[in-house]
Amino acid sequence: MKRIAWLAAATLVLTTVGTQAQHAPTRRKIVESVTIDASPDKVWAVIGNPADAGWIENVARGERQGSADKPVFRLTLKNGHVIVEESRKLDPERKSFGYYILENEVTDLPAKDYSATISVQPEGAQARVEWRAAFYRGHPNNDPPPELNDENSEKRVRAWIHASFENLKARLEKSGS
Repeated sequence: MKRIAWLAAATLVLTTVGTQAQHAPTRRKIVESVTIDASPDKVWAVIGNPADAGWIENVARGERQGSADKPVFRLTLKNGHVIVEESRKLDPERKSFGYYILENEVTDLPAKDYSATISVQPEGAQARVEWRAAFYRGHPNNDPPPELNDENSEKRVRAWIHASFENLKARLEKSGS
C-alpha cells in the first residue's frame, strides 16, 4: 500500500513538473542575413556607429551615453519609447557589434534578456550582414498572453530584423551613403 502511494505521489510530481515546463519560456535564437550591394566598409560605417540607428525599424534617433569603456546607446522609437542597449563588443577590425538590451517595452519589442551580434563580411564586391539574436519571450512567467508567447515573440523579433535589413539595404543601395 505504501509503495502504491509513493508511486502515485512520484507520478503526480513528475506530471506537475512536466506541465509547468511546457509553459516556461525557452531561449529563442534567430540568425538572419542579407546581402547588400555596397562595400563592407561602407556598410560597416553605418552598423559600426550604433548611435546612427535610423536604419533600425521604428527607431527615430539614437544617441551614445555611458563611458568610453562601457558605451550605452539610447534608441528613441517613433512612438517616444526607448530601447537602451549596452555595447558588449564593438570590433571594427572584424566588423562586428555585440550588444545587450538593458531596457525596452515589450509592446515595441516582445523580448526579454535580449542579446545580439551584427557582423559584416565581404561577399565578392558586396557585403553580407548577419544578425544573430537570442532572447526570451516578452512575458517571462507561465501562461503568457498570446501576443507575448514564444512563437509570437519570435515572429515579431524576426519581422523587426527583416524590416531593419530592408531599411539598411535601401539606405545603402539607393543613396550610396
